[in-house]
Amino acid sequence: MAKRNLLLCFDAFGTLFKPKYHIAQQYSDVARSLGMNGFSNEAVENSFRAAFKRETKENPNYGKLQGMNASQWWTNIIHNTFKPLIGSSQKINAELAPRLIERFSSDEGYLLFPHVTRLIRQLPRTSHDASGRIVVGIITNSDDRVPDVLNALGLRVNPTRYGKSLTEENTSKTYDIDFSVMSYDVGHAKPDMRIFAAAEEMLSSSHHGRETDFSSWDKVYVGDEFKNDVLGALEAGWNAVLIDRETPGKNRDVTWLDGGEPGDLLTMFGTSKAVGFSSLANLAKWLPEK
Repeated sequence: MAKRNLLLCFDAFGTLFKPKYHIAQQYSDVARSLGMNGFSNEAVENSFRAAFKRETKENPNYGKLQGMNASQWWTNIIHNTFKPLIGSSQKINAELAPRLIERFSSDEGYLLFPHVTRLIRQLPRTSHDASGRIVVGIITNSDDRVPDVLNALGLRVNPTRYGKSLTEENTSKTYDIDFSVMSYDVGHAKPDMRIFAAAEEMLSSSHHGRETDFSSWDKVYVGDEFKNDVLGALEAGWNAVLIDRETPGKNRDVTWLDGGEPGDLLTMFGTSKAVGFSSLANLAKWLPEK
């Protein structure tokens, strides 16, 4: 029997990468380097949370419906984080928002979780047949800096992204990530099934999709949040993998595979639509290797 094709998509923030160190401390460090003072890291953290919550409520999905872009959206949060803290005697340095936005577009602000690169590069990606193909994508509620972050962290990311057409698909170059789907571009965020449908569109429009029958593809999503990632994927008709590094085994709505004898992940989905691991390293044991 011919091997099934696999569309394997990952969440980004919290699954593949994390802040290099606490976000509030990074905000504080940059602000202090620009001469701003009079606040503690704890005060910045509390103010950031309030500003983030307010901006998300007033301008959801990075303000797409309001005509905003991600830079404008984050500038609002940065300014509203520090305004209550510095008082009338100080002004927000004009360089604060641009520097923080740039910092969190690169490896200056983030680092990869262990085993990310090894897992992705262990996958066999060279099949030219109509079976046994693997396509790797990103589906994220993060903003459009995600491809830049992943590139800066050493992954080879195809510039193809949902809603941004390229003049010609480069099939000769090898990428770790074949495409990216961001909630801003789609207009809908996880757990909305339409963001998963966008990834299916990306597959269908690629040379892999054109050369194969769509029904031959298994669709698997890997993320660290149960509601957005697992339930969203299941609702969209995908299988799901929960990566829970903090409380592995606690969620009883997934089948935990840590500690068991590794097998074939796609076969496992025949009995359980959602499985869990404590790390990407453990997930890697259940995925194909070159």
